[in-house]
Amino acid sequence: MTRAIAILGASNTGKSTLVDRICALEGKPPAAAAPGELRIAGFTHLGDAWQAIDTPGSIEFLSVAADALLAADAAVICVAPDPAAAVLAAPYLRLVERAGTPALIFVNRVDEAAGRLRDVVAALQDYTPRPIVLRQVPIRRDGHVVGAVDLVSERAWAYREGEPSRLIEIPAEVTEREREARGDLLEHLSSFDDHLLEELIEDQTPPSDEVYAICAQVLTSRAAMPALIGSAAHGNGLVRLMKALRHEAPAPGVLRDRLRGQAGLDTAPNAVVLSGAYRKHLGRALLVRALEALPANRPLGGRAPGQFGSADPRDGRHFDAAAEGEIVSLVKADHLTPGLLVTGTGAFPAPAWRRPPRPQAQRILEPMTEREGVKLSGALATLAETDAALRAGQDPVTGAALVGIQGPLHLRVLRQRLKEIFGLEARDCVPPPAYRETIARPRDQAYRHKKQTGGAGQFADVKLSVAPGARGAGFVFSEVVKGGAVPRNYIPAVEQGARDAMERGPLGFPVVDVEVVLSDGLHHPVDSSEMAFRIAGRRCVAEALREAAPVLLQPIFKLAIHAPAVFTGAISPIVSAHLGQVLGFDADPEAKGWEVFAALIPGGALADLANDIRAATQGVGSFDAAFDHYEELHGKAADRVVQDHAREPA
Repeated sequence: MTRAIAILGASNTGKSTLVDRICALEGKPPAAAAPGELRIAGFTHLGDAWQAIDTPGSIEFLSVAADALLAADAAVICVAPDPAAAVLAAPYLRLVERAGTPALIFVNRVDEAAGRLRDVVAALQDYTPRPIVLRQVPIRRDGHVVGAVDLVSERAWAYREGEPSRLIEIPAEVTEREREARGDLLEHLSSFDDHLLEELIEDQTPPSDEVYAICAQVLTSRAAMPALIGSAAHGNGLVRLMKALRHEAPAPGVLRDRLRGQAGLDTAPNAVVLSGAYRKHLGRALLVRALEALPANRPLGGRAPGQFGSADPRDGRHFDAAAEGEIVSLVKADHLTPGLLVTGTGAFPAPAWRRPPRPQAQRILEPMTEREGVKLSGALATLAETDAALRAGQDPVTGAALVGIQGPLHLRVLRQRLKEIFGLEARDCVPPPAYRETIARPRDQAYRHKKQTGGAGQFADVKLSVAPGARGAGFVFSEVVKGGAVPRNYIPAVEQGARDAMERGPLGFPVVDVEVVLSDGLHHPVDSSEMAFRIAGRRCVAEALREAAPVLLQPIFKLAIHAPAVFTGAISPIVSAHLGQVLGFDADPEAKGWEVFAALIPGGALADLANDIRAATQGVGSFDAAFDHYEELHGKAADRVVQDHAREPA
């Protein structure tokens, strides 16, 4: 059996160093991961098989962390020893809560801690409904942490550089603090165990084995979140961390049952496809975790894989079977995609908590040469299959490749993948907002289309009333023609001509919210045709629009800005700076310590909004945007939009 642990945390909290050092306890550090991808590091500890799932630290790759939790028995959240930095862990605390993953906190770089550890825990507690239970207290000397006392075993260890800690007597100056903290720990654990509660009431000292067993129950049931301390860079506290995981982290069967319940499946999955990546000359490689022992000749999703590969892309070994809990790679499995729960005969979507994040920005990508346009679109669609945070499509105005991304780092990694895998380089630019135009006053217009070229000619005469419509009504056409002035069979052609005129108005943008009424006209028994009336309808409406006071419309989006409550005061100025309107804010019902701001903002501000929000929230804020309505734009701002649009190539 192999257990898998996801290592989560913000950048510069030492996640990758932690993975390297726990792997090196009884082996050697694994190779580095590709940017924006998971790294699977296998190792053994005291005879047990483990795989650590190392995740990227940038908030732009939070979806990759969600992939890791889809296959993790437990999670370790790395945090800095600074209460002010606790907010950086908020997205990961929210994520493990949604996923239902048992998690513990590892306060890394504890040797750099200047303040009290209890303050770090208190700051983290603001962002999780699960009680955080301190399992160790630091030993300080001259203001530096030089060791730790385990509150369950009541043993003390002195840190040693790059070596296992040395068992020592509990220093006298730590005794009072250790007793206080142990009392808090036991009191909390007694809430989940009646026998322990009785022992405490009777002033009995519970044995360490009993307390460890309760700790395991508490972690598996997610009743609490234990907090341990150490320094990965110096090799301190790692053995204690691994012992806690070894005795308390649940077996793969617990994850299997949890996923079945979350996804509403009748039968438990025997594997989960957690992630995937494209490799040059290899194609798509999937990472699959076996939730039970799986021979390679046993069907997964209706088809036998035939062979499993190592989860490390640099390891060329192949296997005829995967052990229970083992993460392996799978190629040539076109019937599977990341984010699936797999049985022998079927594949089912992952639970709803793994929903892809909304794009925080959009970019148009253009190839360096025009002939590579189709290749670029295909490559983006291919990469989107394994990148849940990437949206690939087509810009409706220019027809160019359009991508929805999470930020500048995500874009940089995307361009790197295009170059390395597909040999494509691409320029990027911000797509223009979807401006529209309408009219401010009604206009009656007549137009006669007459053309004689010898033989049959073209003739159509129409009289139209063009008037502003209700905002959001779009285009409305009707007719009140009497007496057969325009034959019934030609009226649809007039309507189509009017629609043609709406495609590009006098300001250069599509026209909306206009009513057109056909009131009269003339026809010729020989020269009239559908084409003639379509031309007449288009030109008549075009002339009317020019004389009906055209008005520019800008798109307005409704935002839901998600940010920790400590940044409440920073959001309103950002919205105001982008000429938006704050509608209000309230506590986020799905995340403790977070708030949701509702706002309206012009579409032209969306390009810079993500960067501004993240700059004001230390990188953890995000937003969802949905088109709400169009509103008129006047003055110099409107003139500038029209002028810039006129300079764009047709």
